[in-house]
Amino acid sequence: MPRKIHVDAVLIQAVIAGALSFAHLHDLAAAAGQSGWKAWAYPVSVDLLLVAVWRRLRTERSKLAWFWFLVALVASLGANIATAGLLDLDHVPAWLRILVAGWPALAFLGGTLLAHQPAASAPELAPEPVSRSAPVIDLDRPETPAPPPEITTPEPVPALPEAPAPAVPPALVDHARKVATEHRTRTGAEIDTATLRTRLGIPEDLAGAIVAQLA
Repeated sequence: MPRKIHVDAVLIQAVIAGALSFAHLHDLAAAAGQSGWKAWAYPVSVDLLLVAVWRRLRTERSKLAWFWFLVALVASLGANIATAGLLDLDHVPAWLRILVAGWPALAFLGGTLLAHQPAASAPELAPEPVSRSAPVIDLDRPETPAPPPEITTPEPVPALPEAPAPAVPPALVDHARKVATEHRTRTGAEIDTATLRTRLGIPEDLAGAIVAQLA
């Protein structure tokens, strides 16, 4: 279904303002030496640059877009003021003729820069966290208690077999008995394993076996 155009005061005002600005730009271009279709092309060029700038400003407020907006606004507003009687259109100064003649190149440059300028990339949005639904608990069904954990009894560590007592030669026992007697006479106490091992220079287990035989 086609959309209906609602005619209101704002739309009528916009059409009137656009027509007057268009006519002023045409008159100024014609007074600056641009005759025929060229005089009509100047207001079209200015309005198209304004449209291009407006489209850029809707998506990005860059310094380049604002610069060309001011350029197009000065061109349009300057033509309106110049044709208000402040400028003798029969004797247009040379600098204004230069500006009017150089406008096509300036408008082409601005339109090209606006069309080919890369748009600013939108900031990347962080991914939304995945919501995990809470577990549903059925209150009508009684909960089954979890079985108690099994307790395992550690197996006993087998005892290490005792090392057999070393064999003691009889001659070494006799010599040890003499050393023990001399130690008892001198100190009044029985000789111990450490002392006997030091006196005889034998291993500790062998000294223990001899002390056990002397007891």
